[in-house]
Order: sequence, then structure tokens, then C-alpha cells
Amino acid sequence: MAEHNEFGNLAEELATSFLEEKGYKILVKNFRYQKAEIDIIAEFQMQIIIVEVKARGSDIFMEPQEAVTKKKIKSLVMVADFFMKDRNLDQEVRFDIIAVLPDDRGRLQITHLEDAFQSFDAN
Repeated sequence: MAEHNEFGNLAEELATSFLEEKGYKILVKNFRYQKAEIDIIAEFQMQIIIVEVKARGSDIFMEPQEAVTKKKIKSLVMVADFFMKDRNLDQEVRFDIIAVLPDDRGRLQITHLEDAFQSFDAN
């Protein structure tokens, strides 16, 4: 497995643990629909939380969350819509981003951006 894939998997595991510690109930990880994927789907305070995990070895060129483009947002919204209809869920949906970056000492730091974008941002 490529090193960047291993780092991405580690970031998703860290994000999952982080959310669980905050009281989020993890419903699904790596939920796929067509060619798109949601990293983590959780439930928290009666909401469905769609989480995109972005990990980078450095923020020299851009913050990890800046890599969530309009195209990616549109993809996340499409998959979230399918998930909600497929599970017959009628809850409010929130889109979060969890950014994972190493600090000056190489320890991975998590930044949780709640309500990072709205579904209309995909348009």
C-alpha cells in the first residue's frame, strides 16, 4: 500500500476516535455510492454528520480543508442525499471537515471544522 494511503487511513482512524471521544456515534465509515465516498457518517445531537477527513504532511502549500473543492462538495452532497434516502432518514444533515496535520514535533494534530459548508455551496 502506498505511504500516502497509509497516512490517509491513519488520519481517518484518528478522526473516528476523536469523534467518538466527543460523543459522536459512528454509523458508517467509507460509505460509497457510484464513484464517490464519504469518509465518516456519524450521528450527534439528533443530526447526521457527514465528515470529510483531509490529511497533509505539511500546510506549506495549502491547509488540508482548502482541498475540499466545489466538485468534492457536490460529490459529498450527492452521496449524503443517497444515504439519507436509502436509510429513510429524516434528520438534519451537517457537513464537517476534519483536518489532520503534523505539528512542529511531528505529532498529528486534529482540527474539527463543524458545519464547514452547506449543501448549496455545491452549486
